[in-house]
Amino acid sequence: MTTYDPLTLAGVVQQQATTHPEFVVVTVEGAGVRADETRTYAQLWENSQHLAAGLQRLGLKSGDMVGTLLANHVEFIDLMVAGSLLGVALVPIDPRTKGDKLIYMLGSVGCKAVIAGDYALTEIAAVRSHIDSVKWVIGLPTDEGKATVGQLRTGNIIPYAEIASADTTQAHFPGSRPDDAMELIYTSGTTGDPKGIVMTSRRYVETAKILPVLFGFKSDDRLYSGLSLTHANAQLITLGTALVNALPCVLSRRFSKSRLWDITRQYGCTNFTLLGGMTTAIYAEPPKTNDGDNPVRSIISAGMPATIWEEFARRFDVKLYEFYGAAEGGLTGNPPGSGPIGSIGKPVTNLDHRIVDDHGQDVVADTHGERIGELLFRAKDGTPFKVEYYGNPEASAKKCADGWLHMGDVVREDKDGWLYFMFRKGSGIRRNGDFINAAFIEKVIAEMPDVDDVYVYGIPSANGVPGEKDVVAAVVPKDADHGRFDVQALYKTCRTKLEANFVPSYIQVLHQIPKTASEKPQDRFLVEALENSPGTVHKEAR
Repeated sequence: MTTYDPLTLAGVVQQQATTHPEFVVVTVEGAGVRADETRTYAQLWENSQHLAAGLQRLGLKSGDMVGTLLANHVEFIDLMVAGSLLGVALVPIDPRTKGDKLIYMLGSVGCKAVIAGDYALTEIAAVRSHIDSVKWVIGLPTDEGKATVGQLRTGNIIPYAEIASADTTQAHFPGSRPDDAMELIYTSGTTGDPKGIVMTSRRYVETAKILPVLFGFKSDDRLYSGLSLTHANAQLITLGTALVNALPCVLSRRFSKSRLWDITRQYGCTNFTLLGGMTTAIYAEPPKTNDGDNPVRSIISAGMPATIWEEFARRFDVKLYEFYGAAEGGLTGNPPGSGPIGSIGKPVTNLDHRIVDDHGQDVVADTHGERIGELLFRAKDGTPFKVEYYGNPEASAKKCADGWLHMGDVVREDKDGWLYFMFRKGSGIRRNGDFINAAFIEKVIAEMPDVDDVYVYGIPSANGVPGEKDVVAAVVPKDADHGRFDVQALYKTCRTKLEANFVPSYIQVLHQIPKTASEKPQDRFLVEALENSPGTVHKEAR
């Protein structure tokens, strides 16, 4: 029997299937409308070999790219292991993607095949003729699209079951090498075209090995995520950590803020991750008497607003581990009880950091011992940072200029070395000369009983002053009938609870805030809606 490299996913699952064959490592909960889907290590190993044999029989070989348009299904994880067996890299794409963006994400990396849930097949059909590299489309029937095998074949789509049940008797799988591409993880594309970050098998496995130490996971922890497996957070912090370290994890097909705490209670989950706007969305849910009655010990948070930090922890009786990082690399941590509230922590022990100005020069501390500038990282031993954006050497070189990873984020460092995220370069909100902390505005609006979700962003100021921005609050009312939503009452609340400079210039009333698979609000689509749907935009009546 071939033994696969332990620094690849195939090697990890092969070893775990030998030592923990019946361990249920993944559960995709059924949301009360379908049966739960589970995988033991033995099932993962068996399924992945059949799937790899089927993909190999199609003609896929080492070095090829396979796109996926899948929500969180157990078949997604089977496919990850199968790709490792074949040396095929996956290109996970948010299944909501459509049109030119879908053409770009599949075509620019030359995907040979696409595996999609039936709920995404309409969008694939609309663009298939525009992507020369795609030879095969494989459809996964689900309870959502309810596609039949006959319907798939009629659309020139290969039923997933035919690939996943291939005979393995004569099959031979080369296996991936540790430094080969395991996946291309696309950047969020919140402000521009997404870039495909090459995630190697080595980086995936080695990172997953150290995360339990970093986040303090215990042997009896059960991890949870409602984030999409198209995003590095769910891929590594939850799924990768579970697979590599034999910790059980629970996934939802999609994130649901209303069911979050009930899921943790039902499955005994002790930890989950929150990103950015998810925190205010959850905080905006009406308080319940049993909010604190849950098994969660800690939440790994990226972007918990300082304004709600303590109340959030108290309300849900959890400890907060604030961290900062990116799929390209770089990591800071503020473990519970260690650093100041609002801080993203300090760099992990194997990283050095710099804070530089717009000219790339190190910022000198002011009279209070503080520094403000862009955050850069490099390995402690001086090894130059390396990031590969697939097919984009110019962007790759810029990201790691002079051997330092340029995060593109502006931070503040206090006299004790604690870091605080301020804004993404180019997206900070300055108004009348002052920096506007959007979190304060979001907290006030999120606490209003008729608000379901809120996100605050900036647009170029109407006064034309360079660098100045007007403040826009994108608001989703709880009542679907927006005619009953009192925008002026919201303005009045803001005027009462916020200083004048923080009161929004515009309130944009929407049915939903456009977000990426990692629940990041997408500014560019909000700006488009602001310009194209003036009826949704309101000013304060004064």
